[in-house]
Amino acid sequence: MEHIVIIGNGISGVTAARHIRKLSDHKITIVSAESDYFFSRTALMYIYMGHMTFENTKPYEDWFWKKNRIDLKKGFVNLIDTDTKTLHFENKESLKYDKLIIAAGSKPNKFGWPGQDLNGVQGLYSKQDLENLEVYAPDNNTCKRAVIVGGGLIGIELAEMLHSRNIPVTFLVRESSFWNGVLPESDSAMINREIERNGIDLRLSTNLKEIVSDENDKVKSVIIEETGEEIACDFVGLTAGVSPNINFLKNSTIETHKGVLVNRFLETNISDVFAIGDCAEQREAIGNRRPIEAVWYTGRMMGETIAQSVCGNRIPYKPGHWFNSAKFFDIEFQTYGWVHGKKAKPEYEEQYHWKHQDDNKCITIAYHKDNNEFLGINTFGIRMRHEVFDKWLTEKRSVDFVLSHLKEANFDPEFYTHHEADILKTCNNFYQTA
Repeated sequence: MEHIVIIGNGISGVTAARHIRKLSDHKITIVSAESDYFFSRTALMYIYMGHMTFENTKPYEDWFWKKNRIDLKKGFVNLIDTDTKTLHFENKESLKYDKLIIAAGSKPNKFGWPGQDLNGVQGLYSKQDLENLEVYAPDNNTCKRAVIVGGGLIGIELAEMLHSRNIPVTFLVRESSFWNGVLPESDSAMINREIERNGIDLRLSTNLKEIVSDENDKVKSVIIEETGEEIACDFVGLTAGVSPNINFLKNSTIETHKGVLVNRFLETNISDVFAIGDCAEQREAIGNRRPIEAVWYTGRMMGETIAQSVCGNRIPYKPGHWFNSAKFFDIEFQTYGWVHGKKAKPEYEEQYHWKHQDDNKCITIAYHKDNNEFLGINTFGIRMRHEVFDKWLTEKRSVDFVLSHLKEANFDPEFYTHHEADILKTCNNFYQTA
């Protein structure tokens, strides 16, 4: 019986532990410095907004771990000795392993801004971040204004959270349009308008220069790079992306770059050491996917894959077609396949865009201009069926087929019945002018 040690109790590590237990009688230990038990990180915003309690975010009862013989150890690993297969903890304790799975997740990016470590300045990633939000931004009496730096998904989640407590928010986005490195121009522009409709002070093409401290080492304002404007605030959310949480590996023999380098089997350069989830970096990217994917469902898939491998059934990681989902205030977003933003769009990709007159629903479809092959779709405010698009992408269907069968993918057939004529009319007009 081997001892499998997993560093990290997020979705990747916990999925690996559960599936290893299903497949084997190995001894399993999950190590985490963040929380005693696994919780749904994506639900942090709903705790702050009052929709859930922290207990509601734990998918498993506390007795689950003992019943399934999964040991939990709270502690911070500061050194891994791969020669002796030993973890050394900050409190001087140690732990032996036979196989090690690194699933340490991400940490918020910081770019050396003056004042970035002041009280009242933080990201939104951990349970501790949520607890600090209640200290520095519990209401609009304590927090007269918040400033958010960074235009990604975590940034817009934090804006919605603070807005729910009537805290005025200024949102600094360095790009010329929200998330336009990912979204096509028309999609991004609609989200700009949705952010502003919710009363957020959206500042595009704007960079942070400095975070200013009061006499108690707490934030009191920020300085804008371009204009020198000073904005008084009581809280600063740093949401300029995340990066792999791998600082504890710097003195180990495990090869890293931006993340822990792995092959298609999620194996590192060291025998019996693996990496999964946000902290893993593919040595060679898979198709159009990025080498590092900080996405919930890919972490789960990696956990399932590595469980097979450590239990004797060595299989490669095959994530399939790209998909993702998010929410921009009241607009739900889904993407399947590849629909590139303007800067990343390959020469062969054409895009068809339809927007509803209420300005909170739209569809963007990408296709290959030479053969009309369907490449991907973005939908906003319209719920679609994942399995349908996954099938069409595998079958390499044409964009004409997708448009004529789109109602099959819609959760709400009535919606498509009402808008099919307008969608197809817009499409035909697009073809005639393309």
